[in-house]
Amino acid sequence: MPKKKVLVVGAGFGGLTVSALLAQKGWDVTVVERHSTPGGRARVWEQEGYCFDMGPSWYLMPEVFEEFFHLFGKERKEYYELEKLDPYYQVIFGNGERVTITPDLEQTLQTFESFEPGGAKRLQEYLTQAQYKYEVAMRDFLYRDYRTVWDFFNRKLLIEGSRLGVFYSLDRFVRKYFRDHRARKILEYAMVFLGASPNNTPGLYSIMSHVDMNLGVYYPKGGIHAIVRGLVKLCEEQGVGFLYDTEVKSILVRNGKGVGVRTSQGEIEADTIVVNADYSHTELKLLPEEYRTFPLSYWEQAVWAPSMFIAYLGTNRRISSLAHHNLYFSDAWDDHFRSIFQDPKWPEEPSFYLSCPSQTDSMVAPKDGENLFFLIPVAPGLPDGEEFRESYFQRMLDKAERILEEKIRPYLRVKRIYSQRDFSSDYHAFRGTALGLSHTLRQTAIFRPPRRSRKVKGLYYTGQYPHPGVGVPSVFICSVITANGIERDLKEEGKRA
Repeated sequence: MPKKKVLVVGAGFGGLTVSALLAQKGWDVTVVERHSTPGGRARVWEQEGYCFDMGPSWYLMPEVFEEFFHLFGKERKEYYELEKLDPYYQVIFGNGERVTITPDLEQTLQTFESFEPGGAKRLQEYLTQAQYKYEVAMRDFLYRDYRTVWDFFNRKLLIEGSRLGVFYSLDRFVRKYFRDHRARKILEYAMVFLGASPNNTPGLYSIMSHVDMNLGVYYPKGGIHAIVRGLVKLCEEQGVGFLYDTEVKSILVRNGKGVGVRTSQGEIEADTIVVNADYSHTELKLLPEEYRTFPLSYWEQAVWAPSMFIAYLGTNRRISSLAHHNLYFSDAWDDHFRSIFQDPKWPEEPSFYLSCPSQTDSMVAPKDGENLFFLIPVAPGLPDGEEFRESYFQRMLDKAERILEEKIRPYLRVKRIYSQRDFSSDYHAFRGTALGLSHTLRQTAIFRPPRRSRKVKGLYYTGQYPHPGVGVPSVFICSVITANGIERDLKEEGKRA
């Protein structure tokens, strides 16, 4: 009996992981990718001996990756190597004060004690509850396929919801433990990388402090793209085929059933279609209107995660004041969040993230040079013309040099700016968002877009839009749920036949 054919649209993390899983389950899998290389937002850009990860740069929740490879009877180390960072990251506050968060938890506790009396004890209590939430979430919530609202509002959630912090904001929860702004910022900073504000994100996300302080921050040798290369190898071992430089122009629907795609290279038939491309683009541009799950108004009214103003910079001189991960928290912390979520505009005094992987990996920059990834979270949909981008970059570079107390500009050899318009053109991202939908309570679990189309039979989604949402580990989990859901549907159809 011939294998059922599945087409996977997009070779990002979601597309690669779901492809490997479905191929292992016996499907004939082909990945269609509009770019010439795999990775999606985790592609690389290489120039003059510098190799830049273009998107994700933090490796967290290592057990998710380990468990994924175990599904194939494999070990992660067969596909890429990991190094635990020390320090995990450096934090610089608006007044120039610096602290490091390291694998030595006792040192971190003392750092919080220096912020306010009793800080060490309260941080330990905070991390204890964060660990509890994390373990419950991993066991009972994150790997669940929410198909109806009752799958979410079940007895366990109603019992555990208050303890998990599902029904109140992270900022409100953190303030129960700490008054000092430095402590609060360290415990809340990860929200921006999950596309949210601490003021409207469920307190459940205090789990992120357990993730970085207890579980640790790692680095895949060769960069985040090493994971992409490892997944491509895994896919090829499972028999997955790849079509690059092939853009999907529309999804073919016949009698309410997805039967293939029309691409820039012609039509391809399939029994099932899994989309890892931008969800809103798929609905609004690739499907006929009668087969859309959500109207345009849904996407216009959604709370969108930030876009990113990124500068990829290569220097011919080492920058001694940098760690691998560096976070600058401006005194205008709240104003910056408002400029993203309430009053969209370019922030005047932004917080920013500066990654320097060459501090860890000598292969990503020429000898005696640095590889810098400079990122400012900004509202999606803002105008970002060439002249403005350059002037904004120069202002922010001036600011970074003052904060670091080191010159960067005289030693620049490579520069590339990437922002809203690039996310739109490269990934069809709605309003140029870098991350998709924000993690508000109304956009969590069952309230995120479904992984199975409500209008087209045989059309599924994976990636950062369905539950569990934004973040590389979440995308891996999403693909596990999606692949299992496809198999479940197939078995149920077989029983009905």
